Amino acid sequence: MDTSSDVHRRGNGRINAVLGTLALIFLALGALLVADLWGKPPRRQNIALVDAKFLETTPWRQTFGDLIAAKEDLSDFDCYACHDKKKPGTLRFDENHKIIIPKEHKNIVMGHGSHDRNNLCFNCHNELNLLTVQVRDGRELKLSDSVPLCGSCHGPTYRDWEAGAHGRTNGHWNRAMGEIVRLACANCHDPHSPRIPARAPAPGPHTLHANDAASPPPNAATTGQTKP
Repeated sequence: MDTSSDVHRRGNGRINAVLGTLALIFLALGALLVADLWGKPPRRQNIALVDAKFLETTPWRQTFGDLIAAKEDLSDFDCYACHDKKKPGTLRFDENHKIIIPKEHKNIVMGHGSHDRNNLCFNCHNELNLLTVQVRDGRELKLSDSVPLCGSCHGPTYRDWEAGAHGRTNGHWNRAMGEIVRLACANCHDPHSPRIPARAPAPGPHTLHANDAASPPPNAATTGQTKP
């Protein structure tokens, strides 16, 4: 009959055997790691900094409102230095019924729409008050408040602009951190000829998965886009 000391001795033997086995297993795993038999994970690609042009916040164009805010010389916008306040302005057309731009406005290129039906000054300017523009609902707006004028014809685009999906919004999305500055339509589009060149898209987001390191996301250099 086994005594308590014999049972205790056999129990210690089993524990020592288990601990010895575990020690051998860990030593073997350590040896495998040192020998690097499993290889190394693929090295992550070096992610280059985004092109600074995508961080540029300076508008392409200055609006009349921008000129007012910057206290620029506004003498070129004094319509009644040449026009008569007492009578509406007159427009002249050629034999094809295309508007003739006076030499005083030779810097203006009329190209608002491909059909020529909107190349008429008084579709936007108020012929009875050249210091204002006229919206289709009858409102008169200052030249510096032209966005609703654009929106009166371009409704879907205007709604996208209000939501921040069209145009550019600078500043802080979190209003508690600071204000936002939403560019006006005329900061990008010349109202007389609003079409602008295509812009190369910003690079896509980089994946965090190491196994995709060999396949960087497409960017402007690989999509065939050209700079304006």
